[in-house]
Amino acid sequence: MLETKEYAPQRAEMIEKQLRRRGISDAAVLAAMLAVPRHQFVPEELRSRAYEDAPLPIGGGQTISQPYIVAAMTSVLRLQPGDRVLEIGTGCGFQAAVLSHLAREVFTIELRPELASAASEKLARLGYHNVHVHCGDGTLGLPEFAPFDGILVAAAAPEVPEPLLTQLAETGRLIIPVGDADNQELQLVEKHAGVFSTKMLEGCRFVPLVGHHGWQKPPLR
Repeated sequence: MLETKEYAPQRAEMIEKQLRRRGISDAAVLAAMLAVPRHQFVPEELRSRAYEDAPLPIGGGQTISQPYIVAAMTSVLRLQPGDRVLEIGTGCGFQAAVLSHLAREVFTIELRPELASAASEKLARLGYHNVHVHCGDGTLGLPEFAPFDGILVAAAAPEVPEPLLTQLAETGRLIIPVGDADNQELQLVEKHAGVFSTKMLEGCRFVPLVGHHGWQKPPLR
């Protein structure tokens, strides 16, 4: 597609300067980030900024995450081609598109119906047919499709939602930002022999995870 070729140099520069230079070395993740046309997932008026080293607004007080954070969170999941992944917080669908290049199936949940609908249509139009978009409370997960080999939470929670832990497969990995509304830390949770271990990674800032096992309501804006 002509539009994709137009942005190809910017995408290649993003890979080199924002990802490789910051230590993202997983070849499959880099290939996925290179393959997904990020400009297709941002509002049209922001397309010229799609490959900037920053999050961008997508409407409804939500954002598309900074490319580095998307790649870093994806990398620590260490996905295999046969894996099934759950994403919490579909947003515009960009993270789900990246995951779709690395896993067999991606299930993603978005609380806001208008975002869920738009992301579902966009992902289907762009050919990401192994992504299944659901609308609902992401903190409850999708027990009917569990267990999941990887779970990625793209919004900040006060603590790891218990339902997501129960839906993690044996040897599965869960990545989530945990903290208050302004300051969070990425946490990696791994399950081995039914026991969970947690590793603190790096500081970050995400929109709040709203739901029964997250923040009860979005912050006032």
